Formats: sequence, C-alpha cells, structure tokens
Amino acid sequence: MGDARALKDKLLEAFNAHDLDRVLQCHSRDGVLVTPAGTAEGHDQIASFYEEVFKGFPDLSMTVWHTVFCADPAVTEWMLTGTHNGPVMLPGGGVLDETGRPVAVRGTSTCSVGNDKIITHRIYYDQLELYSQLGGELVFGDRSSSAGEGRPSPGD
Repeated sequence: MGDARALKDKLLEAFNAHDLDRVLQCHSRDGVLVTPAGTAEGHDQIASFYEEVFKGFPDLSMTVWHTVFCADPAVTEWMLTGTHNGPVMLPGGGVLDETGRPVAVRGTSTCSVGNDKIITHRIYYDQLELYSQLGGELVFGDRSSSAGEGRPSPGD
C-alpha cells in the first residue's frame, strides 16, 4: 500500500499549480472524488470537477493548516483562497458568472490509497460559507415567513 500522506502532498502541489495532468496522476483511473457539490468517478469526471474549479477561481490556492500524520488515510485541514473570476456551477444546475469577489473557505479532506494512487478522496467544506461570500442568500421559498407569521404551533 502506498503512503497517502505523500500522495496528498503531491496533490496539493499539483492543485496549487493548477496542473490538471499532475492532479490526475495522483488518482487511480477508477478513483472516486466526493465533495459537497457531488461525486466524481474516474479520471474524466475528476478532471471535469477540477477544470470547473480552476476556471471559476483562476488564482485559487490551498493553504494547509493541519495534517494528521498517519500512513492511510491522509487527513488535512485547509483554507482555500481565491477570486471568483469565472463561471461557477450552482446547486440546482445554474451558473454564477464572475463576481470578482474574494473567497476564503475552510475545509478538510481525507484520501485513501491503493496501488500507489488515490482511490477515494473526500472533501468537506461549508457551501453556505462559499456561496454567501459570492453574494448568495439563503432562501427557503414558500416555507419561510417573516416575524414568525405562519409558523406552526407546537403539536400541529
């Protein structure tokens, strides 16, 4: 079994360089990437995920705050910073055109390794934190009310 920490470090370098080929070299051909935005399976889908991120935030950079030192899985806590200067896919399929807004998003990720490649990479970050920095608002549609109007009483 390969060392997940070493692969995670290579992935960090490739990510910060926005080098998609090197990012993919870290992943197994049938690897799985799980994010709050969805699941990508295999190189084509993983490449598509990173292409979207790099296009939406051309100056995006990851700074690692904390790592857990173990062979597998590799666990990292980080901060992503960048500027929204390209299109970003929104939940529900819409696209947000560039806003020019800076973002700083905290998150964590884990990688598991097999045959010296990342087989599973799970990324966790707060989508509300990201979308609010881009100017989004949390909307509940018809279920929301102002000043408590329309709230069900206990026992309803």
